[in-house]
Amino acid sequence: MKLSPVEQFYIDIEELREKERQEELDFIASSKKKRGRPRKKKMYFTNETELAIIAFNQETSNKLKNKVYTEFICYPFDKLAENIIHTFKFYYFDGGAKETQHEVITFLLEKMNKFTPGKGKAFSYFSIVAKNYLIQNNNKNYKDLKSKAPISVIDYQRDITAEISLEDRRSSLDIFMDNFVRRYDKIIEERFKSIRDKRIAYAILKLFEDRKNIEIFNKKALYILIREMTNTKTQHITKVVNVIKDDFASMYKKFESGKLF
Repeated sequence: MKLSPVEQFYIDIEELREKERQEELDFIASSKKKRGRPRKKKMYFTNETELAIIAFNQETSNKLKNKVYTEFICYPFDKLAENIIHTFKFYYFDGGAKETQHEVITFLLEKMNKFTPGKGKAFSYFSIVAKNYLIQNNNKNYKDLKSKAPISVIDYQRDITAEISLEDRRSSLDIFMDNFVRRYDKIIEERFKSIRDKRIAYAILKLFEDRKNIEIFNKKALYILIREMTNTKTQHITKVVNVIKDDFASMYKKFESGKLF
């Protein structure tokens, strides 16, 4: 009789653990002459977690899905959500950190079936899913919080002439951005020499292009997104950002004087 994916997982996991136990014993035996040995760091999201997620997605029995989720997936998801919330300080949520944690876990569950084995590690995939959810909702809630000031205060602070001027400037900047993306896309290959820098530049341009569909105005959050998109270090992103920033400023100056586009 053929075993279901989760049933097979439980057999595979015992074999994996036995192999790891043997490796540990071999390591201890080879380290006997040493005074002490480095402690193995206990991870909450392991290879077992990834295998459990794969089995969960392939399983048809709700009973077995619940079993493997409770025993192997629930805790790693809980810790992943908790760590990301506190590491990146996603605190603009109504119900506090614990309720936000539950929201993230629910979102991870909704996206679980989209995880594809062989296209990157599960930890990386679910980290990105959690961060994207928190970035979107954190910034939306922050905007809502600012918009809830009393009407009397808002009216007192309003300057209609300035608002109209600002709206005109925004419209002009929007036109420039669309043209900047199209124009800069054509010169990236010659503007940047290394493959890494080109990859970062294209990612930044992609964010420019999709600016109307994302609610991210925080520099740190944008850097996180670019880092996840390109798998590069912050200092490399900063280097490319500075080049694009200078080019942007130079081209915008020409645009305002009518010498561009």
